[in-house]
This record gives sequence, structure tokens and C-alpha cells, in this order.
Amino acid sequence: MRIFMGVVMQDVKTVVRKFLLDNFVMDGKVTIADGTSFMEDHILDSTGFLELIAFIEETFEVKVDDEEMVPENLDSLLKIENYVGRKRDEDKALIPDAMDYTP
Repeated sequence: MRIFMGVVMQDVKTVVRKFLLDNFVMDGKVTIADGTSFMEDHILDSTGFLELIAFIEETFEVKVDDEEMVPENLDSLLKIENYVGRKRDEDKALIPDAMDYTP
């Protein structure tokens, strides 16, 4: 279980994998491994990446800046998990008492 600013967050990879399978994979037999490249395996095109970014921003309450829209941050489930984790860490640093929150 992950807690961010007092809110229980679901596993990033699980949530994003479900979004991709529900919205971009037409063959129900396809699986997306944690390290699968969305570009190399043709899972997403440019419009798909924009939809993915909107989903990440809304679901995980992070802002993806233009300069962060690069494969190093968004081209696999592992990269997205790491990226979202870094963004959350940045947000925690901006809110000093976030770690002290007790529901």
C-alpha cells in the first residue's frame, strides 16, 4: 500500500496497465510486461501518448511538464512508476508536513 499526502494510492503499474489494456489493446491475449516499450511494441502512437499523459495527470494528481514528455519518463510501466514516484517526492518536498499526516 502506498500513501501520498494521506491518500492510499494504488500501484502505479497496475493502474496504468489496466488503462492501456482497456483503451489501446484490441487483442485480449496481449500482455504488457513492466519493461515493455510502448513505442517499440506499437502499443501507443502520438495521440495515445497524449491520452496516457492526461490519464496520469488526472489519476495520480501530478503535472507532466512539456520537457518531461520524453520516453525516459513515459515509455514503459516501470518508467512511469519511477516518474510518478519522483513527482510525488517533489510534491512532498513542497509540503513539509505531508509526511506527518495521520488520518
